[in-house]
Amino acid sequence: MSDLKRGLSEAVAAAFAAAGLPAELGRVTPSDRPDLADFQCNGALPAAKVAKRDPREIAAEVVANLTGDPRLASVEAAGLGFINMRVSDAALSARAAEIAADPRLGAQTVETARKVMIDYGGPNVAKPMHVGHLRSSIIGESLKRIYRFRGDTVLGDAHFGDWGYQMGLLIGAVTDEDAQVAKAVEDLNAKGAVSDADEAAAFALFDEKVSLADLDRLYPLAAARGKSEPDYRDRARKLTAELQARRAGYFLLWRHFAKVTKVALERDFHALGVDFDLWKGESDVDELIKPMVEDLEAKGLLVEDQGARIVHVAGPNETKKKKLPDGSVVVVPSPDPLLVVSSEGSAMYGTTDLATILDRKQTFGPDHVLYAVDQRQADHFEIVFRAAYLAGYAEKGSLEHVGFGTMNGTDGKPFKTREGGVLKLNDMIVMTRDKARERLHEAGLGAELDPDTFEDTAHKVAVAALKFADLQNFRGTSYVFDLDRFSSFEGKTGPYLLYQAVRVKSVLRKAQAEGAAPGPIVVAEPAERDLVLLLDAYDQALIDAYDKKAPNFVAEHAYKLAQAFSKFYAACPILSAEPAVKASRLALAETTLRQLEQALDLLGIAATDRM
Repeated sequence: MSDLKRGLSEAVAAAFAAAGLPAELGRVTPSDRPDLADFQCNGALPAAKVAKRDPREIAAEVVANLTGDPRLASVEAAGLGFINMRVSDAALSARAAEIAADPRLGAQTVETARKVMIDYGGPNVAKPMHVGHLRSSIIGESLKRIYRFRGDTVLGDAHFGDWGYQMGLLIGAVTDEDAQVAKAVEDLNAKGAVSDADEAAAFALFDEKVSLADLDRLYPLAAARGKSEPDYRDRARKLTAELQARRAGYFLLWRHFAKVTKVALERDFHALGVDFDLWKGESDVDELIKPMVEDLEAKGLLVEDQGARIVHVAGPNETKKKKLPDGSVVVVPSPDPLLVVSSEGSAMYGTTDLATILDRKQTFGPDHVLYAVDQRQADHFEIVFRAAYLAGYAEKGSLEHVGFGTMNGTDGKPFKTREGGVLKLNDMIVMTRDKARERLHEAGLGAELDPDTFEDTAHKVAVAALKFADLQNFRGTSYVFDLDRFSSFEGKTGPYLLYQAVRVKSVLRKAQAEGAAPGPIVVAEPAERDLVLLLDAYDQALIDAYDKKAPNFVAEHAYKLAQAFSKFYAACPILSAEPAVKASRLALAETTLRQLEQALDLLGIAATDRM
């Protein structure tokens, strides 16, 4: 079952071929002028260059070949050779019936399914998530749902940052601040092997002394010192190496960091409707690093560089200019090499990323891996991906960085608190939920709901506001988050889409109470035509979202569908129509609701039943 655009493209391609012209020129697109036609083909213009003929003459011949197609109410040549097509009411009625009967509502699956891994979320152990994690979580979750819906086998991995330099910084900061914790850590280090009783006593102390709030407070201070004080930075690197060697005291303190962080992470991800198939972190590939380093060395890829060990990933002629501290400029290879082992002997950020690629190959064997990570990490991923290809850990082209821009405040700068700090993700969720309650009260919605249902509705409205504000934009662009605007029940917002879904449900409930039911769809009115054409466009929106790794195509479809239903509802009375028309329009309303809710689910937005 194909959509109208694909079916008409096949017919127009055949008409071009019958005229002795390349069939691929028969590509059909939705009309730029919906007042004149539903679909158009501009292939006569390039065909004229190939055949050295007048494009209007070619268009007329193609039109003649299409005349009589039962799907078309009209087909005509216009202007310099444009071919305009208007679909018949009967064809639209038949297509609407197909969509209504299809559990997938007109959406097809991919011809060849793949195994796909999506790396998103990217929280760090010992740090609560902030608004910078929002886009990765929202975009990655939607891509996972879209790819899975299209037929791929998909795993989503949170990929925790839990094993690198930042852990060494925090171990140093925590033990510097609390002498009792420092002594306990040193005593455990001295013991080497620790008993269950030792572990229990250590965790009891750490629970009392070190909270997530403490870690959040200490990390920025430690990071700043690491940048400005070489000795502090060197100690943190050594502590990182000791942790990775699993020295007992450092390892147990790190496990405490992970435990207190997980509580907050699960709360925030659950609130956003984000879930993962894998909750792996950098530490999960630690045992792979030593044999991987040996493998890189055996393949001749690992070289010594000032006490560290690196992999050169630049090609022989790839260079860039680099300014030295003395002001001179030299030409160096580009991109930079991958630092695999530091001079202190610890694995680096890129090392664990490379080992993660190897781990995924061995445990899942993905055909493709998507990394939904900030665009500012593009250089890092280019280096890691090149190293993976050189080492044979992934097929060339199978690793893809799906970058995105920043979420900015109304001042156009990355979102901050009023005090200028980074806004915690949980604070953002709470703030948006408060605004959702306020909006519901302002609009006179939810008054008849019991308190628990009202709170659930307010939460869904808040999540819809957050997610749709993000996903309506192409992921590569930055956007301004305006809470007042995006929490409105009017305009291009998530709450507007939820309201339209509730509106359809209300109509269907009233119809059911009257004993009316959906029936055969018969398209006659312009608003009905427009609605069916939007329902038909669903599959193309999914194809575009899948191919371009861009959920905004689904978001745009959902918004246009909601708008089309609103116009249909205003122009075509449903409950007051005569029985056959009522049954047809109820079927259109029900099909619209199902497709709208399915599209929202692919965006990670849960609909609500009442407001």
